[in-house]
Amino acid sequence: MLLLSDPSVAAVPAHDLGEPLVDVRELGLALDHRKADPQGSWARVREGVGRRLVRAQQLLPEGFSLLVVECHRPAALQQRYFDEHCAELAAARPGRSAEQVAIEASRHISPPAVAPHPCGAAVDLTLAVDGRELDLGTRVNATPDESDEACFTAATNIPAEARRLRDVLGAAMSGAGLVNYPPEWWHWSFGDRYWATVTGAPAARYAPI
Repeated sequence: MLLLSDPSVAAVPAHDLGEPLVDVRELGLALDHRKADPQGSWARVREGVGRRLVRAQQLLPEGFSLLVVECHRPAALQQRYFDEHCAELAAARPGRSAEQVAIEASRHISPPAVAPHPCGAAVDLTLAVDGRELDLGTRVNATPDESDEACFTAATNIPAEARRLRDVLGAAMSGAGLVNYPPEWWHWSFGDRYWATVTGAPAARYAPI
């Protein structure tokens, strides 16, 4: 499993295309407000990511819709999330080195230097039917510890229906050209360093905003 902390991800160059951020609501996508911020960052993705989300929506079976939870995340907020998670893990696992803690933390929060959200390249999302959020086995943003690693996309310790729904989501998102971060079934990205590493692209299309 390739983690965002892997040196191969950080080694990928980023040649930002200069694409603007677009509001997913203007693209006709449903947006949840649990991560809403005063600046509206949570609702915005790069233009190229937005086009692919629209395509993913079209690829879903009839009756299903994407429910976007969070898109762009300012770099300072990403740093805060990562530092807080590292502190939690360090307290829960005394004796581990800072490097070990950082690697463990990257299973749930992207290291700021390579994080896709500050680039406007990532989206956290789930599925809904008639506006009702579906159960895909864990809550969005569940940690590996709290979920007994059921948050991992390929987890087998989830109900059969949740497994089916994850496959539905995965087929649409990958079909539109986005890649998943394996420890988080809800996290998908395009154009960032992780995407470039997974797909073999020579460079990332987006750098932190």
